[in-house]
Amino acid sequence: MPEITTVPDAGDAGEVAERTVATGTQAWELFRDDPTIIAARVNETLRDLAYVVQDGDRVSGVAIDSPDGRAILRHSTAHVMAQAVQELHPEAKLGIGPPITDGFYYDFDVAEPFTPADLEQIETRMRRIVKEGQRFSRRPVSDGEALSELAEEPYKVELIGLKGGTGGPGGTEAVAEAAEGASVEVGAGELTIYDNLRRDGSLAWKDLCRGPHLPTTKRIPAFKLMRSAAAYWRGDERNKQLQRIYGTAWESKEALAEHLYRIEEAERRDHRRLGRELDLFSFPDELGSGLAVFHPRGGVIKREMEDYVRRRHIEEGFEYVGTPHISKEGLFHTSGHLPYYADSMFPPMQMEGADYYLKAMNCPMHNLIFRSRGRSYRELPLRLFEFGSVYRFEKSGVVHGLTRVRGMTQDDSHSYVTPEQAPGEVKHLLEFCLGLFRDFGLDDYYLELSTRDDSKPDKFVGSDEDWASATAVLEQVATDSGLELVPDPGGAAYYGPKISVQCRDAIGRTWQMSTIQYDFNQPKGFGLEYQAADGSRQQPVMIHSAKFGSIERFIGVLTEHYAGAFPPWLAPVQVQAIPIAERHHDYLREVAGRLAERGIRVEVDDSDDRMQKKIRNAQLQKVPFMLIAGDRDVEEGAVSFRYRSGDQDNGVSVDDAIERVVDAVRRRVQV
Repeated sequence: MPEITTVPDAGDAGEVAERTVATGTQAWELFRDDPTIIAARVNETLRDLAYVVQDGDRVSGVAIDSPDGRAILRHSTAHVMAQAVQELHPEAKLGIGPPITDGFYYDFDVAEPFTPADLEQIETRMRRIVKEGQRFSRRPVSDGEALSELAEEPYKVELIGLKGGTGGPGGTEAVAEAAEGASVEVGAGELTIYDNLRRDGSLAWKDLCRGPHLPTTKRIPAFKLMRSAAAYWRGDERNKQLQRIYGTAWESKEALAEHLYRIEEAERRDHRRLGRELDLFSFPDELGSGLAVFHPRGGVIKREMEDYVRRRHIEEGFEYVGTPHISKEGLFHTSGHLPYYADSMFPPMQMEGADYYLKAMNCPMHNLIFRSRGRSYRELPLRLFEFGSVYRFEKSGVVHGLTRVRGMTQDDSHSYVTPEQAPGEVKHLLEFCLGLFRDFGLDDYYLELSTRDDSKPDKFVGSDEDWASATAVLEQVATDSGLELVPDPGGAAYYGPKISVQCRDAIGRTWQMSTIQYDFNQPKGFGLEYQAADGSRQQPVMIHSAKFGSIERFIGVLTEHYAGAFPPWLAPVQVQAIPIAERHHDYLREVAGRLAERGIRVEVDDSDDRMQKKIRNAQLQKVPFMLIAGDRDVEEGAVSFRYRSGDQDNGVSVDDAIERVVDAVRRRVQV
């Protein structure tokens, strides 16, 4: 009998255990007492539970509720969906069906787009397949065998051709680049087909796939088809348009219900809809995709944010600067952004015999400010900050409201420091960012450390030593913060590693917000120097930081986080004064005047609407406070103080009401 070495599941602090099992033992037998295990990790490679364990294998179980387990569940459900589609629509040709975040999709070549009624039929047929308990059975095939078996599936044949043309260890990556999601089907190694086998062993369906999969369809606990959409084959608009069906699958009915609730809640909080309803911002077609305009009420929020962050930067030792929106092409060659960042920049404009670019970043111009005169070590850290408008040519498919735009304003800052000062400056910047989030009511976050992908040296600049020292600085500061630190290999900018603050909003979604980047490249490219204490000329370290990231994106995130009910200090209208009758107008105008003197944004509703409708209108506009006055209130110098929640205190003196509002604004609390 072979000796098999097994290891605990990820996160298990137990000791590595060696087990001796019979020849021919399958992975499922190692986990027969744990029904949550749906696959195995063998020597760091994911395998089906039917995998036959080999001598010396290191084996651990993959739970269905783990990230890998959910991906396997969702990919298996995608197969079930494709089988159901072809049973109902035999003429349908198969595209690609990978797992994605929170779900899966599959592309089909069909004569007519799928309708909601079609999706209901497909989902019903899927339940029948799940109930049958069909077994997912892996079968290696040669390229020739695969081409023969799948001759009636032209898109699969094309993928096999792509795989055959890659050659070498980079094949999987080449296929993935050629077609999104294709890596789940073919790679550089052998091809495999997964057969769906009925209980009597007969073939129900098959698909080209790398796997792994669930043991049987019965292991799919909960799923739902979400919607259909058009999608070009391989993402290329020159290719045929296919029909894509999106679905989701989860480890339990409860987890599915929670996911559907999150989707419903996300739709209720969608900042694009709230922007229209609250008259905050819009996206006129006349301007073009990804370009927003802020209306007066949205402008209040934007101004409050700008005033806040400008003041905070000055308090933290930054000096305010300003730079133009365009520059000659040469500047971006000096900074290194061309060609590394060219695809994300708008095409150049030709003027006076030179190419000019809309700036996509502010850092090159800040370098020119640093270089404008000699610098001494006594000036360092030198911290420059501006609200810089930048323009990025995002693809139309990813533009999304305020959270993915083509024109944005960054609270962009750059710290120039000595190498010895770098750790302290990174710590200072991180504490600045976290304090800002707390002031805006975001207190659930973790850190992500983005590093270089050593397998792609042509996408990064700088020596191994530079990268190692820069990464070590960021990692140490992030670790010392005590926050959760998640690695992001390959996610660094071309010029250096970065820390990003990942914030979770009110419904648990994660957003990348602040970034802190260590740059050893641009100071070298611009020839930046300072005179050290010993009289020598030294190169500074440049640290990029953006606290909001972009104001537009931050407003979009906050709008959804608060579902449009901003805390009083940010609310466009902080107080709505509501007279019960026309004779109470003058009284509330006097109260409003006193509030305005204290810097409070207040409006008096002097419309002809009835009081209850005025209250309803204020609630729909999510105004934090309402001050209601009638005859008795006028006599007593009081108001009825009503909160956005509907709670109300009657007979509150005007002085007390004003102090309540001013105190809530001053303390930046939510009500």
